[in-house]
Amino acid sequence: MTAYGRLRNVRWWRWLLLAVLTAGATAALAVLDVPSPALFAGLFVATAVALAGLGPARVARPATAGGQAVIGVVIGLLARPETLATVATQWIPVLLISLGTLLVSMAAGLLMGLQRGVTPLTGMLAQTAGGASGLVAISRELGGDERTVAVIQYLRVGLVTATMPVVAALAYGAQHTVPADLAPPGPGAPWWAGLAVTAVCAAIGIPLGRVARIPAPALLGPMAVALVLSLTGLTADAAVPVPVVDVAYAVIGWQAGLRYTRAALGTVVRLLPLATALILAVVALCAGLGLLLSHFTGMTLLEGYLATTPGGVYAVLATAISSGVDVTSVVAVQVLRVILMLLVAPWIARFVGRRLGAEPAR
Repeated sequence: MTAYGRLRNVRWWRWLLLAVLTAGATAALAVLDVPSPALFAGLFVATAVALAGLGPARVARPATAGGQAVIGVVIGLLARPETLATVATQWIPVLLISLGTLLVSMAAGLLMGLQRGVTPLTGMLAQTAGGASGLVAISRELGGDERTVAVIQYLRVGLVTATMPVVAALAYGAQHTVPADLAPPGPGAPWWAGLAVTAVCAAIGIPLGRVARIPAPALLGPMAVALVLSLTGLTADAAVPVPVVDVAYAVIGWQAGLRYTRAALGTVVRLLPLATALILAVVALCAGLGLLLSHFTGMTLLEGYLATTPGGVYAVLATAISSGVDVTSVVAVQVLRVILMLLVAPWIARFVGRRLGAEPAR
């Protein structure tokens, strides 16, 4: 047997190869400021080794559940009392416009589901604008094809992140400012406190989610517990340690990437033109919803655009800070949208899967 053949048959070498390549790719993507670099790296490296026949067969279910739980806690801890309090007096228009964003993006997904090789459920999960990492993590559990969902979700994040500063400057007259009045952030809780909060949320949330029979309990259960702890101030500014988040993102990327075949890759490549057109249409419609938000809440046009743009929260935060707008209001609406999407989308996905069909089990 050749050295290549022996390498293919040694399981631990496959995992070591995957981990080393993912770590290197994550570091490289982080330098380029790519959103969620560990997830991107895990997805693309796992796809490459799977197509080369060098990848492990699959990610174990407990590892997948652990990755989902970490992502759920990260999202749940975004909801700070002081942040959401800024939209409390105008919660009706904010909620309605957030629901409008959900409906617009899901409608685009159903249109994508008309394409050969894509079910309406997969299309809807791929186009839903909010919580990209969370939706990728639970798409297979809901009956969708996480390979397609991962690529399209992060295509959306990439397109929005790349175009947001340009649109803000050209369409809304945003100018780069130095926010001298912003005080530097104080020291957060120590890393072990964040680790403890993560463990508590997972230990309570996963069994609670399963008992309650909610969709994707490993993600939504810990997210709900983290939401409660954060909004009641019990987390004391604790955050999930960055290395733990990176490992969770990598595991979710591996989950999707290791299942790639040449046929599946061909299907995703064939979808890209339509997916890109639908993403741009959703971005335009969300900008229109931003105009409504500014009309009903008194936000400026730029703040309304940034609050409703279907991109990553941290990319929006960076643009808002550099533009000198009301960062707190913008982030509050964005956080509410992400949480709403992840709370509502699984239930709608379950309904769509039952009525219109899900991906066959593989």
